[in-house]
Amino acid sequence: MITQKSQLWTFICLAVAVISLAFSPIFIRLSEHELGAYGIIFNRFWITGLLLTLGSGVKRLWDKRMISGSNQLEEVYTTKDFIYLMVGSILETACQVTWAWSLTQTTIANSNLLHNTTPIFTVLAGWLFLKKSVSRRFLMGMVLAIAGTLIIGLQDFQLGADTWIGDSAALLSAIFYALTLLVIEHLRGKFSTTTILLWNCGGCTILLLPFTLLFEKHLFPISWHGWLYIAALALLCTIIGLGALLFTLKHLSSSFVSLVMLLEPVIAAFLAWAFFAEKFNVLTGLTFITVLSGIYLSQTDSASETAQESLLDR
Repeated sequence: MITQKSQLWTFICLAVAVISLAFSPIFIRLSEHELGAYGIIFNRFWITGLLLTLGSGVKRLWDKRMISGSNQLEEVYTTKDFIYLMVGSILETACQVTWAWSLTQTTIANSNLLHNTTPIFTVLAGWLFLKKSVSRRFLMGMVLAIAGTLIIGLQDFQLGADTWIGDSAALLSAIFYALTLLVIEHLRGKFSTTTILLWNCGGCTILLLPFTLLFEKHLFPISWHGWLYIAALALLCTIIGLGALLFTLKHLSSSFVSLVMLLEPVIAAFLAWAFFAEKFNVLTGLTFITVLSGIYLSQTDSASETAQESLLDR
């Protein structure tokens, strides 16, 4: 009976993760009424960092209270570690800003779908820079995903240049994300996930502050609902969404979780239709099936197993 309850809780957490992360582009689009891409991501990072710092501090105090006299190992940093952490922050900043900006130029459905092609670029980058092998299964997946993105490009070319540029920015954010994951994969051998996230949040906040001051009209949201959207983006989409995802990975296989996570762009497209009346026609549906099939093939490839686990742990 305990096992059944534990299994039920795991699947509930997986559902929470998928739905929470699907709301991310929705809250970004809602926040764009008051802030630009720099301001949205700046506020998202500093709020997330603050919440993680408070949570980490409470956990340490609790651990010291429960286990008296225990010596916690200090994490030692080298110059190489600082370089990797800094590069990771730069890549993460570039990823989030380009994705947030793409949502101002194209539909949520297209932007989120192209942003989720990250696994393909992760394995491709591993093949180029780390000399990892690539199988036929991955190549088939990559061809399918590319075919789907070309269909999106042809659709958007008919709609206008702005939409095509927005899709290109979303695809660029996936490339930045893939490079970020390669850096995180290296750092995870030494540092905890919380430590990496804290460094990412802190580094990205510092990097974005001057850009936000220079190019944004407001540093912070100017209304209570603006604060609500940003807080939801940090708490619901980042901490709760990723936290629930990490929990499920301790109890379910990464391949199964990857398969379920393919629902996230679909749910985001449905939410975009519900909130913003974005059109979702038959051709768009076929494009989704093509791209998601390509992502699935690339994720289930044995050569992408390590990169895939890094993606989900992020």
